[in-house]
Amino acid sequence: MMKNYIETRHEQFLTDFKTIINIDSSSDNKSGIEKVARFFEKRFMAIGFDTKVLFLGDERVPCLVAEHRPSKKPFDIMFLGHMDTVFPIGEVENRPFSIKGNKAFGPGVCDMKGGLLVVLHVLETLKHEGILDSLSLCVTFNGDEETGSNTSKDWIMSTAQKSMRTFVFEPCRPGYRFVLQRKGGGWFQVIVKGQEAHAGADPEKGINAVVELAHQVVKINELNQNEKQTSAHVTVITGGDKVNIIPNKAQASVDVRILKLEEKEPVETFFSTLPKSPHLKGAQITVQGHIDRPPMEAGEKTRKLWDLIQSTGQQMGLPMEAISTGGCSDGNYTSSMGTPTIDGMGIVGANSHRADEYVELDSIDNMVFLVAQVCKTIGHQS
Repeated sequence: MMKNYIETRHEQFLTDFKTIINIDSSSDNKSGIEKVARFFEKRFMAIGFDTKVLFLGDERVPCLVAEHRPSKKPFDIMFLGHMDTVFPIGEVENRPFSIKGNKAFGPGVCDMKGGLLVVLHVLETLKHEGILDSLSLCVTFNGDEETGSNTSKDWIMSTAQKSMRTFVFEPCRPGYRFVLQRKGGGWFQVIVKGQEAHAGADPEKGINAVVELAHQVVKINELNQNEKQTSAHVTVITGGDKVNIIPNKAQASVDVRILKLEEKEPVETFFSTLPKSPHLKGAQITVQGHIDRPPMEAGEKTRKLWDLIQSTGQQMGLPMEAISTGGCSDGNYTSSMGTPTIDGMGIVGANSHRADEYVELDSIDNMVFLVAQVCKTIGHQS
């Protein structure tokens, strides 16, 4: 039985886990990311996948593509993940892979090297069970997700166009909660230029950039008072140099999130109109930025795919819940291409981007079996 085979390989999974966690691979550590890619390259080639390590863009971002394509039809499934982490060189030396009770710890253990290993062990299981040749599959691992996937996103979207469905192996949330919707978003910079003056002797000669910016911040905050779940939060603000000088410059950074693509144009229009209506006469306002990541929306085909995953998990005795989140992933890009996308297909875990990031060890075999079983069903339907 497939489940028994997966259980016999649990220790191999942990060995693999230790190997890739103990490789520093922050987004700016290209050599570390390549080492992770080479680990997977060898294993995917061993099961017959056409595998290549790519170096994309001027920055030569290491990425991995592995394809199993018995026919020229679209890929039945695109397996999507990222090899980079947010942790700097030296993090592994400070806190290498470790196990305490039912949890594993280490840099990127949850976000998302555990998910990458789920992909590998699922495909090795399908090969062992003789199921692989009934499916057309593509593995797409990038190396710049944590910095926005600026170099790899076009490659990801073009692969999604050739795929029937996408599984994203970001961590499954505690309680076996999977992500069907993610907000899209972007960043804006609001820059105000005023006129400096002596704050005591002749303040009337100045134009207070900080005061002007404060009025603009109030306007921006009103975007949060809506029924569309758009959010706009001023997160960083600067202005002024000395206590006795009317400031001539101030600046605010704004994090914006949208739930549906139709909200993109109204939000961008709002920010583009800010320079036209300063509160203080003579103040000049400049706005930079845009919505650069589309929302991940759950359409009818995505819901149908979720029904298959949910029912498979429930037959295994797992609780299985679908959620929506404000955070982004590369699933936003695949979804924007019209490809049904389910996220959170990795190991159950939490506390991403923190030193206490963890995964639940008893979810490893469950997630490998769940994904493998779903793939088997899809193979029979193809």
